[in-house]
Amino acid sequence: MQVHMQAGIRSVGTALRLAESVLLAGGQRQARRNAWAAVCENRRYAADRERDGRTAGPAAESARR
Repeated sequence: MQVHMQAGIRSVGTALRLAESVLLAGGQRQARRNAWAAVCENRRYAADRERDGRTAGPAAESARR
């Protein structure tokens, strides 16, 4: 007699994605922290440029002339 039990995981791909998310959770968390730190640094850089009166790009450079 064969008993068929249906689990929450419906495919091999789903099982692999689940395993990957568990195994890589720490790395993904670090990557998000790094990305957020880069966003904050870019915002500070942009704020400094604006405060100093500098603008970005060659188009802005010619517009000031």
